[in-house]
Amino acid sequence: MTHQQWWRELPPAAGAFVMATGIVSVGLHLTHYAVASRVTLVLAAVAWVVLAVDFGARLLGDHLRWESEAATAPALTGVAATTVLGTRLCLAGWQWVAVVLLVVAVAAWPVLLAFVIRHWGKRMPGAAFLVCVSTQGLAVLAATLAQEGRGAWLMWGALLFFCVGIPLYVAAFAHFDVTQVWRGAGDQWVAAGALAISALAASKLAAWQHWTGVGHAVLRVVTLALLGLCLLGYVILLAAEVFNKRPGYNIRRWATVFPLGMTAVATLSTAAALKIHPLHNLGVALLVIAVAVWVFVFAELLWTSWSKKRASHP
Repeated sequence: MTHQQWWRELPPAAGAFVMATGIVSVGLHLTHYAVASRVTLVLAAVAWVVLAVDFGARLLGDHLRWESEAATAPALTGVAATTVLGTRLCLAGWQWVAVVLLVVAVAAWPVLLAFVIRHWGKRMPGAAFLVCVSTQGLAVLAATLAQEGRGAWLMWGALLFFCVGIPLYVAAFAHFDVTQVWRGAGDQWVAAGALAISALAASKLAAWQHWTGVGHAVLRVVTLALLGLCLLGYVILLAAEVFNKRPGYNIRRWATVFPLGMTAVATLSTAAALKIHPLHNLGVALLVIAVAVWVFVFAELLWTSWSKKRASHP
């Protein structure tokens, strides 16, 4: 396979690798595993650059293919991946790069969202929840930048995106084929991942020191409710995995790793924001699981790539 052919075969779902690796990097940063966090950050950033160049090349050189792929739910991994990477870079002190990524994500979000919703089907896989994930990703990145001192008005933007993301989750659930919980190829986990990133956004809003009173109390309750629903979904999906094993590498497995990592980060963030210390220990345990699964899926990716290369060059 030539370099050019490899380039052309990248599917929109490849953005899930950046999402998964980026959020694992965030979790490792929050738990002070600096070296591992930086390594995964570099992997996520390199993959994002490759996918961004590929996205631009298709937009300019193969517009028909770009338009057909933009109509599929996995196209929104581009927006979600950009916000996750931006969040990690913001935590690393690269706030201006994070601002640029937020601008890029905000510009791409309505275009891709409109394409995806226009082509929604009645019974869809878990990728349908990316309409919520991408929207809440904007809320998380905006809130993180506000917390890092880049403008209090960004927290109001985060609140707006958060409020839009919740009904988008409900709409996605209405189109979700629930049998995917049992037979999905990996992206069924996005149903829980969307709740997790919603809980993360809510925890960041609840942690904002300038909001008090009834509104702050409501945000605390909403954060706990979303995290509780996420953990319930996590248990259900995990049970389905145990009783219905799906062997072999599939690119949609990165859409499994992302919710695992996002649930861990949402739990850690909620523990810090609401000062519920037992949740921190749960978040650490969930992060260990997410990292282990990331390593396993990455090893499968390398093994599959090596096997294909060996088969094509006997």
